[in-house]
Amino acid sequence: MSERATVMLVHGAWNGSWCWDEVRARLRDGEIASAAVDNPSVTVLGSDLRADVDHVNRALDGTPGPVVLVGHSYGGAVVSEAAAHPKVMHTVFITAFPLEVGEGVGANALTGGETSELGDALVFDGASISVDPARAIHFFFHDCVDVVAQAARDRLRPMSAAAMAGTVQIAGWHQKPSSYVVCTEDHALPLALQRSAAARVDRVIDIPSSHSPFLSRPDDVARILAAVTTS
Repeated sequence: MSERATVMLVHGAWNGSWCWDEVRARLRDGEIASAAVDNPSVTVLGSDLRADVDHVNRALDGTPGPVVLVGHSYGGAVVSEAAAHPKVMHTVFITAFPLEVGEGVGANALTGGETSELGDALVFDGASISVDPARAIHFFFHDCVDVVAQAARDRLRPMSAAAMAGTVQIAGWHQKPSSYVVCTEDHALPLALQRSAAARVDRVIDIPSSHSPFLSRPDDVARILAAVTTS
C-alpha cells in the first residue's frame, strides 16, 4: 500500500493560514494529515516571492513522507517553484497561477485577465498592497454566508508589493502530476484567465465557487485534495 501524502496548503495574497481551517478540519476527519504556512509576504513587510518559496521549502523539509502541495491564487506562484522539492508528489492550483520560469503573477503569458476589475479595489501604499474592505466581499467571498464573509474580510492583511513583482526561477510543478481547480463564479480571477492557466495543467476540476472555495465549499476542496493523496 502506498504511503498517504500530507497536504500542505499555501494561501494567496492578503490571506493567512487561517483561511484553510475548514478544509483542514475535513481532511482531519478523513485521517489525512495537513499543514498550512503563513507566507512572509503577508507577515513581514518587504518580503518577496523568494522569501515565500524558501519558507515553504523549509516547511517541506520538516514534513515526513510525500506531500501534495496546494497553492491558492498568488500562492500558485509560490508552489510553481516549491513543487521542485523532492517530497512533493502532486501540485494543486486553486484558481491560481501555474507559472513558467521568468513569469510572475503580474507578468506572464496567460490570457483572459483583461476583464478583471480587482485592480480597481487595490490600495497601493509604498511597499504594500491592500484591498479596499468595502469591496473585498464582492471579489473574494460573495458566496459565503454573511458571518463567514465578514470575518474573512476583517482578517485580510496588506501584501508585499515586492512579492507581486517577483518571478519564478524554477518551474518545478512540471516535474510532477498537477491539478487545477477552476472556480467558475470567481469575481477576482476571470474565468477566461483560469481557463488559460488550467490549460497548462494535467487535470482540471470545475467547482461553482467564488475566489475562496476553502470557505464557501470546503467539502468540495477537501474531497478533491483527498483524492490525490494516494495517487
